[in-house]
Amino acid sequence: MPFRRYSRLALSCLTLLLTLTLLATPLTAQDSLADAAAALAGSMAEHSVSESDVSIDNMGHNIVGTLAMPEGEGPFPVVLLLHGFTGTRHELPVLGTEDTMFSRSARWLGERGVASLRIDFIGSGDSDGAWEDTTFSGQISDAIAALDYLAMMEGVDSGRISILGLSQGGLVAASAAGRDDRVSNVVLWSAVSNPVMSYGLLLGYDTLLSGAAAGEEVTTIELPWGAETSLRGPFFEDIFLVDPVAEIGAYGGPLLVVVGERDTTVTPMPHAGQVFLDYHEGAEALVVLDGDHVFDVLSERPEVIDEALAYSLAWLQGN
Repeated sequence: MPFRRYSRLALSCLTLLLTLTLLATPLTAQDSLADAAAALAGSMAEHSVSESDVSIDNMGHNIVGTLAMPEGEGPFPVVLLLHGFTGTRHELPVLGTEDTMFSRSARWLGERGVASLRIDFIGSGDSDGAWEDTTFSGQISDAIAALDYLAMMEGVDSGRISILGLSQGGLVAASAAGRDDRVSNVVLWSAVSNPVMSYGLLLGYDTLLSGAAAGEEVTTIELPWGAETSLRGPFFEDIFLVDPVAEIGAYGGPLLVVVGERDTTVTPMPHAGQVFLDYHEGAEALVVLDGDHVFDVLSERPEVIDEALAYSLAWLQGN
């Protein structure tokens, strides 16, 4: 009996000690990231930024990119920016400003000492090729060609090459990072984690099946926002064959996933973002913003994209 009383007393003391310890625990990593992002959001530009267009060869095709370099003494860390489905290297306009998503991102990063390269995938924007020939596999190859270019470039730190991908560009970023160990950090914005679900909702599941069976025949689809797009069978085949969550499992570096809680394109959120972390080992964080798939740039709320940028730079600086 005395032993039992002592055990209960010891247990009570231990419970109290653990409670006090938890209450006294310093800020979590997520809290620290939020604090760092808040500090960056209010920071002033430290560098002026110059931009120039560049050409990158990938198996005889010309990839056009825009390099944004901070002025000053380098070498600077650099981020490869990858656009989304039907997008370009400048991405969507930020309504209410003169910026696009990626021109704003490049300037914001450059002013704080981080260079960037944003590219048009083959078949998109100013790059060679036809859009209907695009595939996930081709875009992953383009991203790796851009990494080759950055690794040999003067003025950037070849040991600090990161990738930031938006939507389908996030799928490509996750896949390239899993295949290329030169990637030192990954930031995924609204990234496609389950291609069959995301493109099934976007294009229609029947279209995925008929498109995959179409071979080289072009399938024309009307998109939910009224535009039309045309794609060949290999694009639809990759929807079933490329798994960005499996790809990120081969990447052991730091990973930040940023999602909008009102995203109805890559859905459901935050689960569609969390799954990347579930299959990744290493430093990681999930940030959920009050935004849609493209962080409200079409709703004249630039503060959401700016918040995504602040979190992203805080992550890159801290890892």
